[in-house]
Amino acid sequence: MTQRNLADPVSTPVDLRSDTVTHPTAAMYERMRTAPIGDDGLDGDPTVRELEASVADLLGKEAGLFVPSCTMANLLAVLAQTQRSEQVVLESTAHMYTSERGAATFTGLFYQGVSGTAGAMDLNRLEDALQAGGHKLKTSLVAMETSHNNAGGAVLPLDHMQAVHGMARAAGVPLHLDGARLFNAAVALGVPAADISRYTDTVSLCLSKGLSAPVGAVLAGSQAVVAKARTLRRMLGGTQRQSGIMAAAGLEGVQHMGDRLVEDHVRARRLSDGINRLAPALTATVPQTNIVQVETADTGMSNAEWVAALQAQGVLTRPWGRTRLRCVTHRHIGDADIDAAVQAFATVLNGR
Repeated sequence: MTQRNLADPVSTPVDLRSDTVTHPTAAMYERMRTAPIGDDGLDGDPTVRELEASVADLLGKEAGLFVPSCTMANLLAVLAQTQRSEQVVLESTAHMYTSERGAATFTGLFYQGVSGTAGAMDLNRLEDALQAGGHKLKTSLVAMETSHNNAGGAVLPLDHMQAVHGMARAAGVPLHLDGARLFNAAVALGVPAADISRYTDTVSLCLSKGLSAPVGAVLAGSQAVVAKARTLRRMLGGTQRQSGIMAAAGLEGVQHMGDRLVEDHVRARRLSDGINRLAPALTATVPQTNIVQVETADTGMSNAEWVAALQAQGVLTRPWGRTRLRCVTHRHIGDADIDAAVQAFATVLNGR
């Protein structure tokens, strides 16, 4: 990481908007250049098959399916395990609920949000949602998310996941995990990813966030569910052709980029600590992973004003609700970038 020139902050912006801004590594480009490829919509692409098998094995599942995005992976998990006029139950601030449930307009499903704490569903309310009969819709799928985006990158405790999985199984309902940042959760817990996905029937994994692949996700689960999802992928227009070029970068990501995520977590904590030194006007969440939320309500500035003012200082952030900003660390962010970001927050705060 080159030394940042704080006298010219806009020359090289510190991009904290998302870990989706990561670029492929040199090793990814080389694997993409040399990857064996085929037609994944006809007789299959060998590199795609290798990626699907590798992720399935890594997550302790029978099969995998490469798709363009984690949103599509989540939708396919829902469609493959539910019927129309049924409901999907999930924590009320989960990404699948707040940002992806528009899919219900053409799936014929109802998404039931359950209140929770730090992304973990209230188990009593979940039990109520799982009760069938009377005027209630049949619950056909329960979904969890870890790490949890809207909860500031919080990681679900394994005993909570085990409890939810047990309740769903007792009710005869499959459980899906939105694992867009599953590797971040695994690193935070210090366990293999399979120790998390064992409490799920299906799991999605995004390749284009902290793992730095340019595009794509994998849905993993049983042979039967993945086979059904593969058919549904074609119906949704998600079948790709020589997609081994993209799958090769994903393979590099899952095989070599997971362990370094701890660096992002350390830098997120450094950012949080720096901003919290500006309290009480500004406060930041204490991250478990790579997401920091900054509370701006007491500054007298709107989020739009904060985003513009920080951008003028060379720091890119995203508004998260009315009074919060979201900052996400990734492999293009070094210690100097964190220090520059904290300085930018202080400069804007002092210049109000």
